[in-house]
Amino acid sequence: MQLSDLDLSKTYSYADYLQWTFEDRLELIKGKIFKMTPAPAPLHQRISWRLSGELYHYLKNKSCQAFAAPFDVRLSRKRESDEKKIFTVVQPDICVVCDPSKIDTRGCTGAPDIIVEILSPGNNQKELRNKYEVYEEASVKEYWIVSPQDKTFLRYTLISGAYQPSRLMTTGDIITTEILPGFELDLDTVFADN
Repeated sequence: MQLSDLDLSKTYSYADYLQWTFEDRLELIKGKIFKMTPAPAPLHQRISWRLSGELYHYLKNKSCQAFAAPFDVRLSRKRESDEKKIFTVVQPDICVVCDPSKIDTRGCTGAPDIIVEILSPGNNQKELRNKYEVYEEASVKEYWIVSPQDKTFLRYTLISGAYQPSRLMTTGDIITTEILPGFELDLDTVFADN
């Protein structure tokens, strides 16, 4: 079966997703197929590596864990376990999960505490509109959007069920979060040599 054999107007579930063996990496957002962009550019990968490294050093010997793509995150409103009732499966660039019961052999079931998406040319609409909505609905506590091209960082924090944006941050700013007390992310380090 080829990706082109699928009816893109149809709604698919996680059970369908598990059957596919395409070379293309895919995500399901509210049952609709989104083809992931080709392998990320070196700039995207450098940013991802730096962020992952900072999180790794902070999280060492702590209960929260960080995971980098490809890593399936299955989102539903009620932490559904029936594969036929899960219609959103995403692969964030990085996610932080503080509840170990959400981790299983297939990835994460339920909302991570933090999701980090690094923008690439061509994926901005998917990240900024579609994923924003599903992350908010699934109660992801913080959604970080990093733009390597613009050297900017934007954090959405879930407050009373709705995302509140931070100011747009850039080099010279230090990122902190209540989810990870004592964690400091220096954007000069993240965006160095871009």
